[in-house]
Amino acid sequence: MLKGNVPILATAFDEQGQLDLASIERLVKFLLQQGIDGLALFGNASEGYALTQDEKQTLFYCVKRLVGDLPLVAAAGGASSAVAIEEINRVHRWGAQVAMVNPPSVVKPGPEEIYHFWRDICQACEIDIMIQDAPLMTGVNIPVSTLVRLCQDFPAIRYIKVEQPPTTLKITALKQALGDSVGLFGGLNAGFLFEELCRGVTGTMPACEFPDVINAILAAWQQDRQEAQALFYRYLPFLRYGVQPGIGVAIHKTVLHQAGIFASDYVREPAKSLDDATRRELKEITDYLPLAVLGGRP
Repeated sequence: MLKGNVPILATAFDEQGQLDLASIERLVKFLLQQGIDGLALFGNASEGYALTQDEKQTLFYCVKRLVGDLPLVAAAGGASSAVAIEEINRVHRWGAQVAMVNPPSVVKPGPEEIYHFWRDICQACEIDIMIQDAPLMTGVNIPVSTLVRLCQDFPAIRYIKVEQPPTTLKITALKQALGDSVGLFGGLNAGFLFEELCRGVTGTMPACEFPDVINAILAAWQQDRQEAQALFYRYLPFLRYGVQPGIGVAIHKTVLHQAGIFASDYVREPAKSLDDATRRELKEITDYLPLAVLGGRP
């Protein structure tokens, strides 16, 4: 079962906005050297919303060639179950082990429409499903009762990525109802990771430029929870800085560019590049808080 540190892979572009596979290869090799438990593609931090299907396929095959048997999670979905099924089956054919699926959000569904959406998917697809519960991004609230009903009725739903603030309350409610039958993951750039571990998550899916920090917190959690808490509190300013709406993707890519892993920090619109003041602030944070990608250790 998927667990632990499953970062969202950033997508590298050159200065002309085209896929930069050499930079992506450097990033994947760095993540493998650090030790990760899985890797997720096409999420929000991947700029998956800005990638064409051909680019997604090229990117997926590039990553798959490098990671071997490491579990791959691919964000897939659509504005209707028919569209979502086509995309989920596509990433399954490519070799993904888990499809991370948001609810449809163009026409906002109610609880019954949400239930029908994932019912149709589970009946038509043969891949493990992760429900991404991210109303800040989709504008769709999925009640706990609906999530529990879906997980109990459809065994293909193996995971929920809980990103509805306050994540802690929802994680507790889901844990009480589902026990260990479903893997609960945190998101929101690990900004509540310590509290989410206390509530029973099995893993987290943050951005990808600080796997060493996440690994250190998860390892400490198994041995000394006060040490895990201290590490989390120390790095919280950095985690918080990377989750800012509109510029979060650019923050992740700027760190990777500063590290020499990405040749460019280019982001595709509607994501925004960083202004000079934000770049200075980010450098002050990373100068103060060591990151392996920049030659330091947490």
